[in-house]
Amino acid sequence: MMKRLVAVAVACAALVMLGVLAFSEPGETAGSVRLTRQLDGSMVLADRSGDAPVLDVYEDFDCPICKEMHSKVDGTIQKLAREGRLKVVFHPVTIFQDEPMRSNSIRAAAAARCVPEENWLAFRDELYAMQPAPHGSASGFTVPELVAAARKAGASVDECVTSQSYAKTHLAETSKIHIQGTPTVLLDGQQLGNEVFDPAALERAVTGGAGVQV
Repeated sequence: MMKRLVAVAVACAALVMLGVLAFSEPGETAGSVRLTRQLDGSMVLADRSGDAPVLDVYEDFDCPICKEMHSKVDGTIQKLAREGRLKVVFHPVTIFQDEPMRSNSIRAAAAARCVPEENWLAFRDELYAMQPAPHGSASGFTVPELVAAARKAGASVDECVTSQSYAKTHLAETSKIHIQGTPTVLLDGQQLGNEVFDPAALERAVTGGAGVQV
């Protein structure tokens, strides 16, 4: 089984800067916090006027450890962002080279690029809920499944999902990101460890406070 977290190959700080530059049109969130899609396909959940620390989350939708992290701390990550205490940059990547994981990942990530900002977080939840299993041998994230998941998340983007028109763009952007595995999580350019599986520990890392009780 893959290690939970691995070293970032090069230039962590540079990756953070790439993640937070050039906000695009805002999506739907509470208050002044917005979800925005960047030109590289990353999604930023943040108060653009704030000066909160930056959490970069590199995830592969076919990665079971990413699914584990999502189930344990995504609520905490989003809470901190919506409170203006954290800027979160979600980076969907394809880390796997072997089949069927690679094709699973590409189809899911390409579909995610079709989904509008206001539906993207819900679609991300759907992807992790329907992740193909067992990992390493199961094909999944079929086009009909992805169309249905997008509709369940409130987005009617059937043609875009079916055409997989963003697949090549997704792979081109992934090739620019130098990590060795997923999930890879950086807080202001510094790689986090097992605290990304513990809500209280993650909140302490971000805020320096006591953290949440779960």
